[in-house]
Amino acid sequence: MRKYIIPIFAIFQKDFKSELRTRYALNALAMFVVTTISIILFAIANETPSYEILAGILWIIIFFSAMSGMARTFVSEEEKNTVMTLHTITTPVTVYFGKFLFNLILLIVINSFSIILYMLLMPNFEIKSPDIFIVTLALGTFGLASTSTIIAAIIAKSNTKGTLYPVLSFPILLPLLLVVIKATKLALEGEIFSKALPDFQVMLAYFVVITAGSYLLFDYIWKD
Repeated sequence: MRKYIIPIFAIFQKDFKSELRTRYALNALAMFVVTTISIILFAIANETPSYEILAGILWIIIFFSAMSGMARTFVSEEEKNTVMTLHTITTPVTVYFGKFLFNLILLIVINSFSIILYMLLMPNFEIKSPDIFIVTLALGTFGLASTSTIIAAIIAKSNTKGTLYPVLSFPILLPLLLVVIKATKLALEGEIFSKALPDFQVMLAYFVVITAGSYLLFDYIWKD
């Protein structure tokens, strides 16, 4: 296990240092979140959205912010011509999980920023069941990071990367989005934790299936 952990963290560290130098993804995600929330505030004016609408808007913001930042996960390797180097020095498994770890941390940071800003600015957004909300956010972020990573690998060599990424992502992520919106609504309504357990099971199953499928298929995707 140790032989995988060290290379995985090496890939993560490489991407982390690169992001600190350029801040491409962080800047793009932060600007998208601020702009989107501002537009939504102007659109709703003095109206008070329902809990279902509030939950849906939050996860739409999270989804599209991920689409604007995660697409370059493997595209940057193609642009810098470092793909062959990674092929030579490490295995496909370590590349996938290193990239997944980087995307996960990036999503945690931007989701935390999005939720804090959303809570401060959006009327009627009050989390009455924090336990449901935290578990929903955690499982939703894990599922989103796993799916975003494998799709970014698939579209890396495409000529229409920017367009193809959200087109492929949306149908695959739709089941997850529907469940996290439902669970977030329960958190806003103040429901008991047990009421959200079926949704948590679906989220966990989604993450396990996507991650296992990515693990099995990434070797072929990475080498083609």
